[in-house]
Amino acid sequence: MKFKALNVILIIDVISLLLILSMIFIPSTIVRVILGLPFLLFFPGYTLLAAISPKKEEIDKTERIVTVFGLSLAAIVFIGFGLNYTPWGIRLVPFTFFLTSFIFVTSAIALTRRILILKIEKFTAEFTMSLPGWNGSRLNKLVSIVLIAMIFGTLGTLIYTLAAPKIGGEFSEFYILGNNGRADDYPSEYIMGNGKVNQVIYDNGTTAISGLGTVVLGIVNQEHKAASYSVQLTINGEPAKITFDGTLSNVLGPIKLQQGQMWENEIGIAPDQIGNNQKVELLLFNGNSISPEDTLHFWINVKQAN
Repeated sequence: MKFKALNVILIIDVISLLLILSMIFIPSTIVRVILGLPFLLFFPGYTLLAAISPKKEEIDKTERIVTVFGLSLAAIVFIGFGLNYTPWGIRLVPFTFFLTSFIFVTSAIALTRRILILKIEKFTAEFTMSLPGWNGSRLNKLVSIVLIAMIFGTLGTLIYTLAAPKIGGEFSEFYILGNNGRADDYPSEYIMGNGKVNQVIYDNGTTAISGLGTVVLGIVNQEHKAASYSVQLTINGEPAKITFDGTLSNVLGPIKLQQGQMWENEIGIAPDQIGNNQKVELLLFNGNSISPEDTLHFWINVKQAN
């Protein structure tokens, strides 16, 4: 049975579009498997080969099919490798989107080049249902079996990677923000009178008549499991109290967060000793750990009121 190569490319584009629509509107069914196998194993390599070599080459059928499968696997590997270093990661939806985009782009290039070539010669591709090399020698049959095993082994590895991607590093985000919601403009100078803070000056020159310097404290759980956090404050290495929601406490917490959940609130900090270059340090503890998982610090000057 013969198909014009131009029609084959258009059929590939239509089936790729149907796969995207099935992912959006149809729950996981056998339809995805039926459309997904040629989508992974055949379409990327066929359109890429057609874009690279739009003319009919003197190439054996076995070599042509192996080249298509090889190019498909190469495209899958490189797209997966690239996605691994993006915020989307190797997940089903972004992987399908980028592979479909690859197929559409290479299809467009192939169609453009082949339409120009058709003005000179007619290009057709012939497909049969027999396995490549199966009618040849025993060696050809053995090579065919090995190639098929390699293709499905690679496909199985890819499916497993997409279904159960490797979990990245386990960590907790810990940060402080200033008055402008950015990582600056922290309280930098405190004025004390009668043993109490009565004025606070921030990095940007803003002055507040207040007994507390304020920052926004943030924690994001990226531990891939539920976590319970607590925060302690030291000034010049000595324990100090944190003001949160109008309450003074030695320890802020427990703050219980699920994976990916964020806690962000304003806290108040007030020193009780005069002196310049005092180190204000916030220590994040995870669970019952006696050692902080992370620390943040900034510097303040504390002066006596005139």
